Amino acid sequence: MTTRDEWPDLTALELLVSVAETGSIRRAAMAHHISQPAASVRIRGLETALQLRLVERHTTGARLTPDGLAVVGWADKVIAAMRALASGARALRTDQDSQLRLAASLTVAEYLLPTWLAPLYATTPAAVSLRMANSEEVAALFARDEVDLGFVEGSSLPDGLQGRTVYRDELVVVVAPSHPWARRRTALSAAMLAEAALVSREPGSGTRQVLEHALARQGLSASVAVELASTTAIKSAVGAGLGPAVLSRLAVAAELADRRLVAVGVDGLNLTRSIRAVWRVGDELSGPARALLGAIAGH
Repeated sequence: MTTRDEWPDLTALELLVSVAETGSIRRAAMAHHISQPAASVRIRGLETALQLRLVERHTTGARLTPDGLAVVGWADKVIAAMRALASGARALRTDQDSQLRLAASLTVAEYLLPTWLAPLYATTPAAVSLRMANSEEVAALFARDEVDLGFVEGSSLPDGLQGRTVYRDELVVVVAPSHPWARRRTALSAAMLAEAALVSREPGSGTRQVLEHALARQGLSASVAVELASTTAIKSAVGAGLGPAVLSRLAVAAELADRRLVAVGVDGLNLTRSIRAVWRVGDELSGPARALLGAIAGH
């Protein structure tokens, strides 16, 4: 049984995720407003606590080991859960009518919700709690009355939910700069993408559903070699050369801009998707949920 003494340091987990995102302990330290030596000490302490080697340090930066990639995948969920706990605790300190319980995918939560929530606070302050869930899990949260408004990706609505499209997202095939596809002068065919050993999210995630449906329309299926639980872990794995991935352009914009990842075109494959705000069939949104949907529409 795991004891409390074996629980990992949350700050060190956040630093490890930042190393995965930035490729550098120095840049991770800057993002957390601490010194590089302090960041190194925290990460080494995490390695000692877990008895795993998580980071390979070299002169040009830092790269996660396979164990480090796995820990980052779990760490994203731990950090998201702690943030949800903090938000939930704040909500309990306020009037129940000012609470807004949200559920969203990683892509929506990380890249869209912060921008959408800002106008809400200007007009309708609310205590927000956020559950990170893939598209299939969102419906289960509504069934247990644990969420007021959700956001799902993919080509269809979960059973029992109604919704409205609030964003059109584009998925893109990405590879490491060292990957042979990075030097291609012509686009891939759908068949070439289907034959490749992909790094992907788990079944049920909106990103994976869109890819699988797009390939199925051409009589093809995806070949997934590695499943990881977070976008951050997938980007790190692709950058380390484990294989190609299909991710939201929102999620890889920074990596594409500084050439840590390279986008590869695909002919004849529609990889756009709708992101929808969803709520229970028969319900009418009110209070902060209605205000948020209105803020998104006016964004």
